[in-house]
Amino acid sequence: MSSTHPRLNQSSAASSAASNAALADKDADMPATEKDLAEDAPWKKIQQNTFTRWCNEHLKCVNKRIANLQTDLGDGLRLIGLLEVLSQKKMFRKFNQRPTFRQMQLENVSVALEFLDKENIKLVSIGKYRV
Repeated sequence: MSSTHPRLNQSSAASSAASNAALADKDADMPATEKDLAEDAPWKKIQQNTFTRWCNEHLKCVNKRIANLQTDLGDGLRLIGLLEVLSQKKMFRKFNQRPTFRQMQLENVSVALEFLDKENIKLVSIGKYRV
């Protein structure tokens, strides 16, 4: 028998369609809480876009912009800029204006977190994320 036999092609197409349907139904079979916690959950995208726009609105004052929250806040400069704009105060400690090394970037983030601590601003519902 060759693979061009009509019945073989039909069964092959049927099994391919069945496996595609199974993949599509994977989301439907997933419990609601898992869908909400999924990496690509729609509400997460909406919150991320909303917060990014909010940050950019405030960062206009210091000529800075955020395109990606996960990467653009990593060096601490935009975070420091945002905190200074929102608090209308300068950082208590000096920070690296051009952080070229990971250690310098982490020091900048530490300066921002220390500023929040000294201003008695508590961070709530903040979990561990990839660094």
